[in-house]
Amino acid sequence: MRQFVVIAHDVPTDPDAVSLSDIPGAGRLDLLCRCVSAGVFLSHGIREQVRVHLVVADAFTITFDADTLRHLHPDERNVAARIRDALDAADDAIGHMPADVSPGVELRRMGVTATLDRLLDGAGAAGPTLVQLHEDGDPLVDAAPPSDPVFVLSDHNDFAPDERDALAERAERRVRVGPKRLHADHTISVVHNWLDTGGYADY
Repeated sequence: MRQFVVIAHDVPTDPDAVSLSDIPGAGRLDLLCRCVSAGVFLSHGIREQVRVHLVVADAFTITFDADTLRHLHPDERNVAARIRDALDAADDAIGHMPADVSPGVELRRMGVTATLDRLLDGAGAAGPTLVQLHEDGDPLVDAAPPSDPVFVLSDHNDFAPDERDALAERAERRVRVGPKRLHADHTISVVHNWLDTGGYADY
């Protein structure tokens, strides 16, 4: 399983504030939509064993599970509509029980720390490996791909101090994908290629 956690700082939690006519104006929701597309879609297909988690305003986590997704298309408007539907279903999320939005999409009342702990629950020698993606990390090319990775990256903002602290306590690695700063969705594409090729070893 490959998992990506994208921390969204500016996206509104009120679905009425998400306009499909101005997707970038909703806290750069356009970037989040592209992260979902980069995470779950292939050309003319969809990946298997991939989940993308969008942590919105440290209040909600919207999960897209590629194995069970139905009727989702890679264009920003379609993904934005699904995110808006998820926010609209927030009242159905009770405690840490998710609200089922549509096949393959659910929302939980969880912020960054709770989401990371849920994904790492039971992690041991064969459990998930939490990897922070950051421009100040070690080169990706020098690392060996983990078998069950959870990659955490931020949106167009840097990590907040409490997010950095949470990651410092939980991340096993901190890596960068290259010498230049990339958009979050491009970073996800690079990481997929790194994993697809076994660390750039098998084409």
